[in-house]
Amino acid sequence: MATCKSLNEGLFEAFNVGKSLRGKGYCGRFAPSPTGPLHLGNLRTALVSWLKARMSQGKWLLRIDDLDTPRNRPGAIESIQNDLLWLGLSWDDQVVFQSQRIDLYVSALSFFKSQGKIFACQCTRKTLDKDNNTFGEFITYSGKCKNLGLDLEPKKDQLTSWRLKVNKKFSRTAGDLIVRRSDGFIAYHLATVVDELTLGINEVIRGNDLNPAMYVQLAIFDAFNQSPISYGHVPLMLNSDGTKLSKRHGGVCVDSLKKQGMNSSKVIGCLASDLKLVPSNTELSSLELLDYLRSKKTNLDNLLQERFTSEN
Repeated sequence: MATCKSLNEGLFEAFNVGKSLRGKGYCGRFAPSPTGPLHLGNLRTALVSWLKARMSQGKWLLRIDDLDTPRNRPGAIESIQNDLLWLGLSWDDQVVFQSQRIDLYVSALSFFKSQGKIFACQCTRKTLDKDNNTFGEFITYSGKCKNLGLDLEPKKDQLTSWRLKVNKKFSRTAGDLIVRRSDGFIAYHLATVVDELTLGINEVIRGNDLNPAMYVQLAIFDAFNQSPISYGHVPLMLNSDGTKLSKRHGGVCVDSLKKQGMNSSKVIGCLASDLKLVPSNTELSSLELLDYLRSKKTNLDNLLQERFTSEN
């Protein structure tokens, strides 16, 4: 059986591998959850991330965030891959599945436990809504259970999550955050940071709705005593009524566009024109768009909002 020390050593060895990979050049990633088909907003973000990697002569990885198994949908992984390839957004290396990396995430929990950075929390959603603090639209934990000394492994009828004690400088923007959910699943933010650190990711480009997640993830980098990566956020693609596109509300997906007779070049042109990269009604492939932006020496960083660079 692996000891706590060996688990910690394995984790930081993986961190060092990731650091070495980051030193070899730019590496971005696209990390959808297999909860349904990608909508146009997802694809537009993927396009920006892919373009940034290719214009940086770097790598672009595809990671499937499939840890939350109750939400996964049959056929969604194949649909995601097919949609990206149809648009010419090919990825490097093998697809990464979070469900195949659980040992790494468990090692991360073991490390935090060994450092005394984990505490048990039995707050319900109702309690959290009542007691927690707010940072903009983001809710941070009030610390209600922090000093109660609750058992990390309670009786079966008690729902207990594990929270990470964050550095004081993150108390307002992140708060003590959940790293293991009360149902036993590894929390999204912990798995994500472990992946960025071990896969050699230099920069994450994603939708602006995930900006609050950046502060949570920066707190986890800090807890690991690891240098953070860079983040950039793409303005959201909105419905005609001003609401954001989402899978939950039936955002337009590739299959529906195909049924309307749209080819991949028209979809790429639509996404690029929405980003003000090309004129309206332009039709071009992803590679043609890449060549066009290179010829114009376009700086894609100008598209990004709420940036955080690793030099900050």
